[in-house]
Amino acid sequence: MIAMVVGREVTVALENGLHMAPASHVVDVARRTGCELLLRKGTTSVDGTSILDLLTLAAEKGSVLFVEARGERANEALEELEQLLTGRLGHR
Repeated sequence: MIAMVVGREVTVALENGLHMAPASHVVDVARRTGCELLLRKGTTSVDGTSILDLLTLAAEKGSVLFVEARGERANEALEELEQLLTGRLGHR
């Protein structure tokens, strides 16, 4: 089976940026959907299944990230990540 790959730019709207709680949620999305996740800020790309890697992005409010999901449920994963990063899931 061919894995679906989807991606888009998302502007971080979380008041405190991509800190520990939302980073943990990103990892949960990867586990729950079974997708590989890649987040990129500028020239730095990190694995979306590693909280430490995600925190190294230093993605503050207003940062533009390119988010990519690969897997059968890639669209679902990407949609949830966009909602998370834009503050529509309740994280601050």
